[in-house]
Amino acid sequence: MLKLGFIGAGTVGTALAVRLNQSGYPVVAVSSRSQASAQKLAQAVGGSRVFDSNQAAADNAELIFITTPDDAIAPVANEIKWHPGQSVVHCSGADSVASLEPARKAGAEVGAFHPLQTFASVKQAIDNMPGSTFALEAEEPLLATLKEMASALGGNWVVLKASDKVLYHASAVIACNYLVTLVKLAGDLWPTFGVPPQKATQALLPLLRGTLHNIETIGIPDCLTGPIARGDIGTINKHLDALAQTAPHLLPTYRELGRQTIPIALAKGKIDQSRAKELETVLKSH
Repeated sequence: MLKLGFIGAGTVGTALAVRLNQSGYPVVAVSSRSQASAQKLAQAVGGSRVFDSNQAAADNAELIFITTPDDAIAPVANEIKWHPGQSVVHCSGADSVASLEPARKAGAEVGAFHPLQTFASVKQAIDNMPGSTFALEAEEPLLATLKEMASALGGNWVVLKASDKVLYHASAVIACNYLVTLVKLAGDLWPTFGVPPQKATQALLPLLRGTLHNIETIGIPDCLTGPIARGDIGTINKHLDALAQTAPHLLPTYRELGRQTIPIALAKGKIDQSRAKELETVLKSH
């Protein structure tokens, strides 16, 4: 089995190292800007050696993961003397393998291996990784190796071109990061009727879980519910009036989300084109 090295011992690197090590890929070398973080990763996987330099870590492994912040990937790749027979992979969602060009020029195989998952902490990252999709960018034979790794981690994989990466990452940000924002915006309305935001979040969580379950089991567009799905213009008007009085800063967001929801409602078949135009007019008029 390939001997793995990790340059960068943050949340993603540590979680990936632990899971790969558990899946039969020995992690033998670690380096990091923080020696304490490198020691923690090495202890988490067991049997790994911490090196003082990135070059030493790269020299002692066959496949090296660069799991630094995105801005550091290219500088790290540029400072190391690579050689044929090595493989080097980064875990950025937005960056292509172009950031590893110095390694490729030196004869190493280069790739990208991005777990489509949210990593708020090391424990959550380790727990959440199985079942995730991994976005891969590489040429054969490294691509086949990365596919095997994704499968060994209990995940799925999708192969991307360099030109796909930024939009892929934007999609992930919309689905993950901006969901947090939407929940906060929803919870911020609750103090107006006497409920603190933290309690509001707890109240909204079952609704969120139910929505995710419906997306998974029923699918889009059929899982869509609510006033747009029903063509309920009266309720939409009430929402717009209340927001205008209490939280006018949310009106642009509410209107735009409503407009983006109309095509989903049309696809579900619960409203017709005439009602869709009425909804569009109402959302534009406030």
